[in-house]
Amino acid sequence: MAKVRAHLIISGRVQGVFFRYTMEQVASKLNVTGWAKNRFDGKVEAVLEGDKENVEKVIEWSHNGPAGAVVENVEISWEKHIGEFNNFSIEYS
Repeated sequence: MAKVRAHLIISGRVQGVFFRYTMEQVASKLNVTGWAKNRFDGKVEAVLEGDKENVEKVIEWSHNGPAGAVVENVEISWEKHIGEFNNFSIEYS
């Protein structure tokens, strides 16, 4: 299975609704590594690495997010897989 890396910028009502925490749970279950953090502009930013199929499942989840979230847009940039992460974590600015 091909390994991929995706950089996401998720906008809408995505802060204060456990978006990062739930993304961490979803990604960890799928063996996707990387991080998610809140941005000062109210968006959530994330980097995902793993098998293409599993990264795509996390991206699919991110279009809805957890209960309480209202996702307006998910910007996706595909990047070269680096394999720099051991797990998925929440980053704090």
